[in-house]
Amino acid sequence: MVDVTPSRSRPSGRRWREVVPVVLRWALPVLWVLWASLAWWAEPRESTEARLDRDLAAGRVVTFQRAQGWADDGAYWGSQPRPQHATNGGMLAWTVSNGQIQYAFVGPPASASYPGEPDLSANTGLDARLAAVAGPWHVGGDLAHRIAGTAGLLAGVLTVLWLGRLIGGAPPLAGTRWFWFWVGLLPFGVGVLAWTYRELWRPPSTPVLDRGSGWRGFGWLVLAGVGISLLVSTARVVIGTTVVPG
Repeated sequence: MVDVTPSRSRPSGRRWREVVPVVLRWALPVLWVLWASLAWWAEPRESTEARLDRDLAAGRVVTFQRAQGWADDGAYWGSQPRPQHATNGGMLAWTVSNGQIQYAFVGPPASASYPGEPDLSANTGLDARLAAVAGPWHVGGDLAHRIAGTAGLLAGVLTVLWLGRLIGGAPPLAGTRWFWFWVGLLPFGVGVLAWTYRELWRPPSTPVLDRGSGWRGFGWLVLAGVGISLLVSTARVVIGTTVVPG
C-alpha cells in the first residue's frame, strides 16, 4: 500500500486568496497618499516673470524650457504634464531647487517679434540669464524631475495592483468588472479609492442583485469626471494655484 501525501497547494492557494485582499486594503490607500503628496508637490504652478527674476537672483532655478503650453495624456490619471517645447514659445517653465515646477507667460523672445510689435529684447536677455545658470529641461535628473518620476511610478504600481485584483481576483460584489474598470479611470485615482472602499473595506455581505453594469460605470466616469474637473477649477480660482496647482 502506497502512502499518498496530501497536497498543500489547495490550502496554500486559499490562504493566499485571503491574504491578498487584506494587503491591498491597506497598500492601495497608502500608495495613493504617497502618490498624491508627490504629484501635488511636483504639479506645475502658474507664476509670474517677477517670481522668475527672484528665483534667478536667489540661485534657485535648476532647469528651464521655452514652451507653447502643456502636453498631458488625459486618458490616464497618473500621467504628468510636460511642457511642449517651442523655441519661440511664449511660456517659460522652470524647476527650482525645492523640487517644484513653475511656469509663466512672458511672451516670445525678440527673434520671434515683427516690425511694429513691442520690443521683446528683454525676453532674449531673460533666456540668456537662464541659460547661464540653469540646465536644459530635457536633461532631467534634478529634484523636481525625480519627484515627478517617482509619482508616476507610484501611480503605475497602484494601477497594476488594482487591475490585477479586478481582473484576476474574485468577482466584485457591488458592481461588475466593467463597472469598476470605467469608474477606476476617474481623475486623481478617485475611482480606485472608491473600489477599494466598496469592495475591500465595506463590501456587501452578498452580491448586489442590481450590480452596476459597464454602461452605468461609463456614465459615472463622464458625470463624476466633469464634476471633479469643475470642483478643481473652482478651488483653483478661489484658493489659488499655490494650494491647487495646475
